[in-house]
Amino acid sequence: MTTNATPSARPQRHSRGDVVDAALAILDEYGLPDLTMRRLALTLNVQPSALYWHFENKQTLLAAVSDRIVRGTRAVHHGETDWASAVRIEAEALRNALLSFRDGAEVVLSSQALGLGAGEALARLTAAIHLGDFDERVERAAAAAFLHFLLGHVSHEQQRIQADSLGVVISSQGAKPSDVDTEARRERDSFDFGVSLLIAGLAVQSEVAR
Repeated sequence: MTTNATPSARPQRHSRGDVVDAALAILDEYGLPDLTMRRLALTLNVQPSALYWHFENKQTLLAAVSDRIVRGTRAVHHGETDWASAVRIEAEALRNALLSFRDGAEVVLSSQALGLGAGEALARLTAAIHLGDFDERVERAAAAAFLHFLLGHVSHEQQRIQADSLGVVISSQGAKPSDVDTEARRERDSFDFGVSLLIAGLAVQSEVAR
């Protein structure tokens, strides 16, 4: 006599969005090195091969994760905004989005390097710069420069945060736990200074071109 499997015994069907949600949860809890297809499949209670119905490989999965991270924080523009203010607003929003997830900058950076992700981040920065009526070639180059700075700086911040959480920086440099907040403020000031420096350079470039 045969019996039909009960619905609870069958693997649950998951959407592409479900897979990305689970990947983000693993990323945030364990970090990028532990975001493997095997662990993801185990989390979703499916065979690893089932994941490839949604994603061709791990790189395309990380690209989808990257896109979700970037969309996590939207810039808010109030009324008429000049190009420099728009760039600052977008840079701030993107920084917050990257910092929202552990190793967020590294994920987006790796996807962007392969040409698989971070398209929205580049488009948002380009749109902000476009308000300054720059030459199209300059807009593209400037947006790429801003994005490279942003990803590199936040990646450094997150590595520092990870080291602080493990006590590596404190123990190796003899620092006090209270110094962590001071370092965080320095990182923020450094980020703001870098954005201001790039904006100033672009403004000078514009004046020279005219």
